[in-house]
Amino acid sequence: MKYRIKYLLKHYPLTLLCLALVWYLSLFIVMPETPMDDVPFIDKWTHLVMYGGTCTVMWIEYLRCHDRLNGWKLFLLAWLGPILMSGLLELLQKYCTTTRQGEWLDFAANSTGVTLAVGIGLMIWKIKGSLSKEK
Repeated sequence: MKYRIKYLLKHYPLTLLCLALVWYLSLFIVMPETPMDDVPFIDKWTHLVMYGGTCTVMWIEYLRCHDRLNGWKLFLLAWLGPILMSGLLELLQKYCTTTRQGEWLDFAANSTGVTLAVGIGLMIWKIKGSLSKEK
């Protein structure tokens, strides 16, 4: 267990930071009103970017540390895991906070962000592979 924590801290520091930030923003911060509140669906765009950004960072750190893709590991940890975490956070917002509310559209935006990150990650992997073949 101690080795696993050291491994994660060494290889995935930005991913862990992003995940901690998502949890913090989801459960402990009441978002203040801003001029951007007038933009249609700004909350959903924020969710999409937050989860898409976090999972893109996860892919970049994974690809930095591995030469080959482990499809099952990526499916579970870089796609399904963040989507399930998103659903859990939405439920926690609905049932365990008084200042936040869980929404299905937030969950859909989160899932869309995660799925887009998979596409970005696969494109980065393809580019990384073509660059390594040129060397």
